[in-house]
Amino acid sequence: MTASHPGGAAAPEAVRRADPLVWWNPHRVPAADVLDALPVTRADVQSARDLRARAAPLLAALFPELARAGGRIDSPLVPLPGGLVEALGGTGAERWFIKADHALPVTGSIKARGGIHEVLGQAVRAARAMGFEGEDLDALAGPEWQARFADHAVLVGSTGNLGYSVGLAARALGFQAEVHLSADAKAWKKDRLRAAGVQVVEHAADYTHAVGAARDKAATLPRAHFVDDETSRELFVGYATAADDLARQLDAAGVVVDGAHPLQVIVPCGVGGAPGGLTLGLKQRWGDAVHCVVVEPVQSPAMLLQLVSGLDRRTSVYEAGLTNDTVADGLACAAASMLAAELLRPLLTAAVTVSDARMLHWVRRAWATARLRLEPSAAAVFEAALALGRDARGRDATTHVLWTTGGAQLPAEAFEALLGSR
Repeated sequence: MTASHPGGAAAPEAVRRADPLVWWNPHRVPAADVLDALPVTRADVQSARDLRARAAPLLAALFPELARAGGRIDSPLVPLPGGLVEALGGTGAERWFIKADHALPVTGSIKARGGIHEVLGQAVRAARAMGFEGEDLDALAGPEWQARFADHAVLVGSTGNLGYSVGLAARALGFQAEVHLSADAKAWKKDRLRAAGVQVVEHAADYTHAVGAARDKAATLPRAHFVDDETSRELFVGYATAADDLARQLDAAGVVVDGAHPLQVIVPCGVGGAPGGLTLGLKQRWGDAVHCVVVEPVQSPAMLLQLVSGLDRRTSVYEAGLTNDTVADGLACAAASMLAAELLRPLLTAAVTVSDARMLHWVRRAWATARLRLEPSAAAVFEAALALGRDARGRDATTHVLWTTGGAQLPAEAFEALLGSR
């Protein structure tokens, strides 16, 4: 049975009941058939690689925690402890990994990849407009350019982690920064933004409202850049370059990825920018040898509903009778990015929905078993892996990567509250 939506879309009955679900994407096609026709191209991703390399000295100058890595923003690829592999019903522990973006330098979430990339791009454009002709971007870290950027603003709407990444990068370069936060945003994220000198605008409504408010405000300012989590190609390509990091790490671990040795990557999904960009980068590198899966809360399956509904119009979880109320604040998005949906519909292997209770279970278990400090949104990948195992399709030779997207910077009191949740 399905639930009808305005416009003729249909939601699986399990989604409407807020029951956990594994949805295998019937719209997936061979990657080679669509990659060159997608709105974000290989050339776009290559441009992001080039900026990432050129900006590394600048990032090392701006953020001391990046100095040792030469300005590279990346996280470890960590073998999944045997106890967690067994808990997930897995076999071949040597083929299970965590891509630990929960411990990503600077901001402790995957949003650093896309958010900082977009702010860097805006800094270069603004500097060029003011006469900067150099190729050594670390010059932009100096006091001269901090002063010249001071009358430029960067704005973003967020549930927390993207706002933190964008706000921190913007302030480090000298921009004014204004972050509009949805009602789901946690108090500690607001406090850290304010401590960094970011203007925080709180909204009593959801993520979509916060994004719209930031967009409207940016349109009224003379020298403002709006980071649009719903449509930004710069965010996408910033996330897509993470495929290079994963490829290098898998190669170092002796992992082969090809048709006989597939790779499965599970990524939490809110509005869809990060998993959309990652999927694009992974598919450009490995094609059909990689299977990409997104995981969403049962009350906020915005991407699943959009993929089911099609691309004719933007749909919402409210249309399916859902609340968009979840402990996973980073995934509390009522409607998906249409750009992300356009990219994911032909490439995604599956979408999985999970309950808040199970996300909290895995927060506790990941900490107890492996001392992984995760937000509920990041811990969702474990429940998705378990659900996929129950409905396995050729797992024997598969390498599994669980992309943990945020959590290491959780304050002690906030993390202890999660550990005590039931």
